[in-house]
Amino acid sequence: MANDMDGYKHRIADALLERKLKGNGAVVVEGPKWCGKTTTAEQLAKSVIYLDDPNRITEYLTMADIRPRDLLIGDNPRLLDEWQIAPQLWDTIRFEVDHRKGQGHFILTGSSVPVQDDEDLPENQRIRHSGTGRFGWLRMRPMSLWESGESNGSISLKDLFSAPEMIYAKSDLTREDIAYLICRGGWPEALEMEKDIALDKAFDYVDAIAERDMSRVDKTNRSPERVRRLMRSYARNQASQVSFETIAEDMRANEPKVLDTDTIASYIEALHKLFVVEESLAWNPNLRSKIAIRTSNTRYFTDPSIASASLGLGPQDLLNDFNTYGLLFETLAIRDLRTYADASMGEVAHYRDASGLECDAVVHLRNGSYGLVEIKIGGERLINEGAQTLIKLRNKIDTDKMKGPSFLMVLVGIGSLAYRRDDGVYVVPIGCLKD
Repeated sequence: MANDMDGYKHRIADALLERKLKGNGAVVVEGPKWCGKTTTAEQLAKSVIYLDDPNRITEYLTMADIRPRDLLIGDNPRLLDEWQIAPQLWDTIRFEVDHRKGQGHFILTGSSVPVQDDEDLPENQRIRHSGTGRFGWLRMRPMSLWESGESNGSISLKDLFSAPEMIYAKSDLTREDIAYLICRGGWPEALEMEKDIALDKAFDYVDAIAERDMSRVDKTNRSPERVRRLMRSYARNQASQVSFETIAEDMRANEPKVLDTDTIASYIEALHKLFVVEESLAWNPNLRSKIAIRTSNTRYFTDPSIASASLGLGPQDLLNDFNTYGLLFETLAIRDLRTYADASMGEVAHYRDASGLECDAVVHLRNGSYGLVEIKIGGERLINEGAQTLIKLRNKIDTDKMKGPSFLMVLVGIGSLAYRRDDGVYVVPIGCLKD
């Protein structure tokens, strides 16, 4: 399995941040802790203040209360790392952007969404303005396989939108490699560690969420063990559209106190605020038939390793449980597709209708172009099933009212070759894909 860090040049988010700074007075870089937000922001920042510096945090918070503009003094772009520690800076930055010329004055990085307009906060610490027109947002995730060097990048997602007549590439990733990459995840620090040590990173992440972050994010005391149970249940339901009630029922098997759906919803909302989960929204195209579209979100962790660690699984466990392997591979594939779609200003959604027809990923761009993707762990039977699903959905789309899909792709984990089938469907190993 390749992992040539000497060949690693940048994150996809590097170019996106540069673009955002050209069009906004301030840019907020958000994402889960440990995913590399600060490192990416530091590449473009001309001055930096680390608000969570334990040696100066008391000083910074005092200044944020009485003289917040002093914290903004420095060469631009000025990076304010972990800005949510002092949310009162938001309105000060908005005011500064309004009264300065040009763009690209500030970069804000954060690992959680601050509570806005909280009546329990002092007046001077509340966020009163949305920042519309002054702020841009950039979502970061743990590294894709192309960014971490495991994908050779022979096939570009962007190029598939031009519907090439032929594609050809080879992937060297094995079934064992994929199992390891699911459990290791895309955490930048883990890339340079020995394999056994790297696998600990996701377990440490889950511990941090359960023991500290879930209670701090919205100042609600939550039992660490209950958080772990919730995350285990969420992991068991990866890549599905299960309801809060289903998750509650799953937890009740080992939960002495009955949890209602409101409590489950509050826990999952806290995971959203920490960027631990990133659910996939439903795609609603124009269809020739009048079949009802299901609008429930598909549930995913931001990184597959959070799911494997929540379940207490390692690579060998996945190799012994093909169903779980497939579900967690889908989480990895969605993570990568989202990152690659970001590079083309695109988004990833899912499709499911009342007839049971389902498409794992719809990559759609601002210009209305879109591609349909089925995610399969591999094997001829599953590839054929995926291709048939894609063709069936394509044939349902009313092309008099909207564009037809630019491409159909079965994205696989286990498979050595990328190629175009006779029916026009692309088969691409994830070890070949890039933005």
